[in-house]
Amino acid sequence: MKWDELTVTQQEEVERQLKVISRGVVEIVPEDELKQKIMKSVVTGTPLNVKLGLDPSAPDIHVGHTVVLQKLRQFQQFGHQVQLIIGDFTGKIGDPTGKSETRKQLSEEDVQRNAETYRQQIFKILDPEKTKVFFNSEWLAPMTFEEVVKLAAKVTVARMLERDDFTKRYQNGQPISIHEFFYPLMQGMDSVALHTDIELGGTDQKFNLLMGRTLQKEYGLEPQVAIMTPLIEGLDGAQKMSKSLGNYIGIDEEPNEIYGKSMSVPDELMLKYYELATDLTNEELIVLSEGVKTGAVHPRDAKMRLAYTFVRMYHSLDAAEAAQDHFITVFQQRALPEDIEEIAIPSSELEEGKIRLIKLLSLLGFAASNSEARRSIQQGAVKLNEEKVTDPNADIAIADGDVIQVGKRKFAKLLVK
Repeated sequence: MKWDELTVTQQEEVERQLKVISRGVVEIVPEDELKQKIMKSVVTGTPLNVKLGLDPSAPDIHVGHTVVLQKLRQFQQFGHQVQLIIGDFTGKIGDPTGKSETRKQLSEEDVQRNAETYRQQIFKILDPEKTKVFFNSEWLAPMTFEEVVKLAAKVTVARMLERDDFTKRYQNGQPISIHEFFYPLMQGMDSVALHTDIELGGTDQKFNLLMGRTLQKEYGLEPQVAIMTPLIEGLDGAQKMSKSLGNYIGIDEEPNEIYGKSMSVPDELMLKYYELATDLTNEELIVLSEGVKTGAVHPRDAKMRLAYTFVRMYHSLDAAEAAQDHFITVFQQRALPEDIEEIAIPSSELEEGKIRLIKLLSLLGFAASNSEARRSIQQGAVKLNEEKVTDPNADIAIADGDVIQVGKRKFAKLLVK
């Protein structure tokens, strides 16, 4: 299909889609094929099949995960169909990408439980009417050993060792199990089974995405286009956003938590978060960027809008308004919030009306461990009735109505029963 065969209206629509889809992406392989696929879709009115594979080993979605999900949402807004692959079969192997050792295999129960959590959270972003959810065990589990051997014959060991992580492990004498070579092959077979037109993934997924193109060609299909989205830094401004590093904003967290964490996004990353992880239009983003760069928009105000946007996206407008009011009251006016949750402390936990502070933080759920509670206290993050308590060994007297605060977002009004 040639460009000059399209009407002016069709050309404008193709350019509109390309402009939005290209926003914030690192690489499109190959770009000319993406344009051809969109042209064909616009002329024929046939939606493109746009795929994302999810490894169900880490089901809690944070803002870093949403970079690629927002891109899928953009495709949906143009009328295209999302193929969401829950890797219940590949999840039993685990994606070895970036790993320095063999991944532990997940049990069937782990895979199913994590997959269900993904499905519950994913539709905070994607349109369920334009999303088809698949489990890749549907086509991978029935494959015979003969079919697996024929699949393996289509790719050489040398090609597999082009992957940086495999190369490093091989050179360092670290073990690589044969089954790990099958992960990219199985991900590629997902694209074969579903006749995928476009596959999305982070930059660390490039090898796996291109394997889909390779196998589609081997099976006589039109090869997919691979689109790589960037990895986003976490709240520390340095390392990739990760729950294990604690530098994340979870989309399933409470509104006040999302808002408060968003206000700690480093200034230099703020516009990147807007571009990659929000639903602002290109036009809105341009206006905001210019305002921040010229000083017409104060960075604090831009960050408050970012926090408001995240809460609105993952909860509601009302929740965003309430979270913003809470932030202004607690942090800008330095006042205690009005709606502090009341938490009962059994009198059996007290000795002569006192309780070890570390124990109290654990009972309230404000610390996951004694060591975390100790750190919070020593760092001056703990207050009793707005007075700092810095002795981790302190035994404190508590009574009904006392307010415990940890950090800027955790409050509890105590009830002794």
